[in-house]
This record gives sequence, structure tokens and C-alpha cells, in this order.
Amino acid sequence: QVQLVETGGGLVQVGGSLRLSCAASGRTFSNYAGAWFRQAPGKDREFVAHISTRGGSIYYADSVKGRFTCSRDNAKNTLYLQMSSLKPEDTAVYYCAVTDPGYTSSPDMVRSWGQGTQVTVSS
Repeated sequence: QVQLVETGGGLVQVGGSLRLSCAASGRTFSNYAGAWFRQAPGKDREFVAHISTRGGSIYYADSVKGRFTCSRDNAKNTLYLQMSSLKPEDTAVYYCAVTDPGYTSSPDMVRSWGQGTQVTVSS
């Protein structure tokens, strides 16, 4: 089973950028698809991005498309989420995750979760 540790959250101004990293332990990381979700206070956890096992297929929520970039480096066992042009509505706890191969945007299909990292965008 893959264990995930997230870093990179913080406080940024509107229009700023942050890069989240998600380091995976275990020898089977490359067999999993990767994903990012976020959850604001009082809201359900929502899908942000999904990336295939080799990074060849990437899907984004409409709310972040064109601003966020999801990537992975299997040699480093790491997922990334580069966030640019940040808006106050991006404020949330961000969670990385791994899923079985094949596209999914459902939190119910997650095999393992990161611990979450807070992203706050000031107005």
C-alpha cells in the first residue's frame, strides 16, 4: 500500500502561485494513477485533477483548467500540483491520492490519501 506525504501549502495573494508535492512510499507507486482533491470548510471534497500512471493522460476540473498543472515523476515517487493565477475560491485543504489505473474523479475510488495541506489565497 502506498503512503503519501504532502508539502508545499501556504498563504499567497490573489494571482500568486504555489507548487504542491506529494511524496509516495512503497515500490508500486508507478502502478497507480494519481489525483488531487480539495475541501473547503463546510463543503464536500471535490475533484481537482487526475493523472495516469505514466503521466500521459491528465484531466482537470473545469474550475482549475488552464491555471493548474498536474504532473508526476515516477523516478522520484512524487506527484505535483502547480497552481497559478490563484483565486480566493481556491482556498481549501488539498489532498493528493492514488487510485487504481483508469480515470476516476470520485473520492470513493481512492486507494490512499495524503494528510492534506492548507492553501489560503488572500483577497
